[in-house]
Amino acid sequence: MEISNIKLGGVLFNKAQNLNEGIVVLGKDTLRIQAGEKTDFFCDPQGKATNTTAPVIHSRIDNTRPFTFTVKVTPEFTPNGTYSAGALFIFVDDSHWQKLCFEQDEDGNHRIMTVRTVDTSDDNNHQQIEISSVYLRMSSDTEVIGNYYSEDGKNWHLVKIYKNEYPEKLYLSLSVQSPRDKCHSCLFSEVSLSEKPVRNFRNGQI
Repeated sequence: MEISNIKLGGVLFNKAQNLNEGIVVLGKDTLRIQAGEKTDFFCDPQGKATNTTAPVIHSRIDNTRPFTFTVKVTPEFTPNGTYSAGALFIFVDDSHWQKLCFEQDEDGNHRIMTVRTVDTSDDNNHQQIEISSVYLRMSSDTEVIGNYYSEDGKNWHLVKIYKNEYPEKLYLSLSVQSPRDKCHSCLFSEVSLSEKPVRNFRNGQI
């Protein structure tokens, strides 16, 4: 499949990286990405375990305009899949990005995670999720960026908010990672991108 042909929920993903480390299958209203073994996107603050091999597909946007990017994420977690995840990205390049993940932690719990990278990455555990799918949302009014999750697509919860210091042109992206397992697959559906921010950056409602 040519990457220029991947369109989901009206969003055109027209750039990709590391697809040799992953498999992309587009259904009628669902995108499945499978990441290969030892794939991740993390810039180790100690410089020992940096890995930017996870497959990522990108949709270019104008960061001088507001946006809200919302996706339903359904990872196919396995017992051996520590740090396996499906993720949304705000992406500039391999050393400037932020991801919002539905990820499996060291204890086998499934959590909302965020990683923000400016040359090196931070790493943040958030809410534990007991259901198989979660809605993730990133939104900007051009001045700040908010990250949110919802278990039902209606009631939203704040995860992270910070100043939008990204350049005028950047990408909104989807990615899957499999740092510890032989592979990991994730389904992305109910994708939407609007040119308006959330009404309230504390609760994530459009």
